[in-house]
Formats: sequence, structure tokens, C-alpha cells
Amino acid sequence: MVVMPTIVLTVLAAAAAFQATGSHPLTFTAPASWQTRPAASSMRVAEFVVPRAAGDPQDAELIVYFFGASGGGGAEANIDRWIGQMQQPDGSASKDKARRETQTVNGLKVTTVDVSGTYVAEMRPGAAEHHNSPGFRLRAAVVETPGGAYYIKMTGPAKTVAAADADFKKFLASLRFQG
Repeated sequence: MVVMPTIVLTVLAAAAAFQATGSHPLTFTAPASWQTRPAASSMRVAEFVVPRAAGDPQDAELIVYFFGASGGGGAEANIDRWIGQMQQPDGSASKDKARRETQTVNGLKVTTVDVSGTYVAEMRPGAAEHHNSPGFRLRAAVVETPGGAYYIKMTGPAKTVAAADADFKKFLASLRFQG
């Protein structure tokens, strides 16, 4: 229960930054079990550590990104890029295995993607080094708001992400645009 005020303060600090630049904030409620961590860049609204499931070697992470009112490349480009960050052990196309869904959450169009495999994304944008994490799962969403799109990406060991699935859905259900 002590974690919630920290989460609220993190979200409010991010919201204040968006108001200062003329953007409108997206608000949400993160589960108490997710731990906040400092945002690694100004384009990250919030970052969370999602605790590992028993037997998994590491925690998962969830990051909320905002690149400005017209930044980020749009829903389809991001979903295609995210799917491309996962390779299938049998060499098949990840896009054939990915599950996509579009829904409306509190008046916002939310497009989600869910795909498992080996996570091979760049360690950081533009880096030559890539992850090589077999047995991972990616759950992500593009949230379209009047102030621009927000991008939510959770990655981690498949068992951990599966254990956090209900919390991920509650997180998405809590999304609200305060504009």
C-alpha cells in the first residue's frame, strides 16, 4: 500500500512535464506490486519493474513512452517493430504468431500486441548490441489520445509476463486522458 503514493507522484510529475510543453497527460493506476524506477530518458513517462514469477531468472519491465503530439511513428509502425523484436525458435514469422486486438478504453483507442519468442531488440536505441533472451514475452499497447500516442511495452520472461497478465489488463483499463 505504501507503493501507491510513489506511483501517483511519479505519474503526476510526468503529467506536469507534459502540461508545461502544451501536451496533455495520460493517467493510469499501476498495480501495487509493480515497483517504479527512475525514467531513463525524457521520452519515458514511467518505468516499472514487474516482479519475477517463481523460478524465472529476472524481473519483467513495463515502460510508458511519449514522443510528442505527432511523434513515435504511429500504431502500425510500432506494432510491426515490436513484433520484429521477437524471433521464433522454429524460424517462423513472429507476425504469424502475434495476437493483436483493438479496443476502446475510457474513450481511447488502444491497440495491443502479444507475442512470445526470443527477445532480440537493441539494448538501447541505435546500439549495435542486441538482447538475446529466449523464452521471453512482449505485451505492448499503443494508446491514441487527442494529445498524441502513448506507447506501453512490457517485456520479460514468458512465465513472469503471463503471471502479470491480469495486472497488465487492469493497468490498460485504468488509462484516462486528462485533457
